[in-house]
Amino acid sequence: MAEASLKTRTARTLKWNVIDRLSSQVLYAVTGVVLANLLSPDDFGLVGAIMIFQAFASLFVDSGFSYALIQRKQPTETDYSTVLWFNLGISTALYVILYFCAPFIADIFQHDARLVPLSRVMFLSFILNASAIVQTNRLMKRMDVKMVAVSNTVGLIAAAIIGIWLALAGYGAWAIVWQTLTLAAVKSATLWLTQRWLPQFTFSWSALRSYFGIGSRMMLTSFLNTLFLNIYGFFIGHRAGMSQLGYYHQSDKWSKMGIMSISQVLTSSFLPALSAVQDDDERFLRACSKMNRFTAYLLFPAMLGLMITATPLFHTLFGDKWDASIPLFQLLLLRGIFTVLNGLYGNFLLAKAHARTIMWMEVLRDGVALIALLATLPWISAERPGHPVWGLELLLWGQVGAAAIAWVATLIYAVRLIGTTIWNFIRDLLPYLTLSLVAVAFAAIMPMVSGHAVVVLIFQIVLGAGIYLGGNHLAGSKIQADMVAYFIHKDKKAGLV
Repeated sequence: MAEASLKTRTARTLKWNVIDRLSSQVLYAVTGVVLANLLSPDDFGLVGAIMIFQAFASLFVDSGFSYALIQRKQPTETDYSTVLWFNLGISTALYVILYFCAPFIADIFQHDARLVPLSRVMFLSFILNASAIVQTNRLMKRMDVKMVAVSNTVGLIAAAIIGIWLALAGYGAWAIVWQTLTLAAVKSATLWLTQRWLPQFTFSWSALRSYFGIGSRMMLTSFLNTLFLNIYGFFIGHRAGMSQLGYYHQSDKWSKMGIMSISQVLTSSFLPALSAVQDDDERFLRACSKMNRFTAYLLFPAMLGLMITATPLFHTLFGDKWDASIPLFQLLLLRGIFTVLNGLYGNFLLAKAHARTIMWMEVLRDGVALIALLATLPWISAERPGHPVWGLELLLWGQVGAAAIAWVATLIYAVRLIGTTIWNFIRDLLPYLTLSLVAVAFAAIMPMVSGHAVVVLIFQIVLGAGIYLGGNHLAGSKIQADMVAYFIHKDKKAGLV
């Protein structure tokens, strides 16, 4: 009964996470398309420069404790309250520091004084986000994420209204800043107003220290990951200017919509379930294998499909305004395949409390990325006929190679921990990779049939999806059958554990 209950809760959690991601990305995409057509690359470059610093500040706000809370089987009320007060205290202190550092940020990016007021307002968002971390964490721990989905949707609707209104009114980069603040404020307010939990007015250093081992290592891992995701934007803005950074920011933003959606769904759905069976080696191995197959089922068609449809997709949404972003978008998606798999195997390691190994895998990946960065940095602003962002493309190939090396290393450690073989994990991936390649190969023919972007995009999606889903059906894919069964309520016990 316990196993069946965990299967049902995992499937329900996965269902709501998928609904959350799909609804969020639709709203985010609609807003993003409107803003991309109203605002300039320079506007996006300004916000992209600020987001580099915001990304690092957000890491220190959480300090990795949210991972530690989910990994622990039974956190106490004192644990939750302590982490909340810690998050709020750190976020407030960091805001004060960054407020006074705003002029220095402007100096880094070619002394652009517009960054000073923009950053001072934008940085308020991570205080608002800090107030929602524990509320979100408690829902994830209970594998009851319906209200997380609702809060995201309500926040995105409010943010879309504010952002589009300000863009139409001619506020430029300020439209994106206030869109970000609105999303954070509404999401946090929704969670606090709908949940019955209130923190205790206590702070326990002993509770904080008990999470420090896993939390500090996960924070360092996240710090290194964030460093090498944002260091490229730093050098682009510093050396090539705001317009080039704007092209990179657009490609990065749209690629993350797919990459982060899949990664977040997997982490929020799978990590609590893995933690629940961390002491049962047989069930843990069975769960990891099925999660590996499920990830491959979603990941390969999504990433490869977006890569093959990139040109008609951008032309349908933006015309030719952002053509320079297309090759960057495709390279970031290729890197995203390895990023998602690394994150999945990191969940396996984290569920077994191997945060130190995750940290060293990140050090390895970032070490390779640093070598690639130093090798390609002299050409970062280089252009070639037909390739206005050739230097940036070269830069991103280094990221792809680093992510691939990290995937191999993480895979080796993950299979040793779980007690299986590399071939077993690769065998889980191959059927879905093969079917995805076949589907995108046929979809790639469509531009030869029609030159109209919308027609090409529609036919590529329909043809590719039909071949992939049909191929899985003919091959008797258990993963696809379980998904269909659960979502049409034929089998409430379909699950991944």
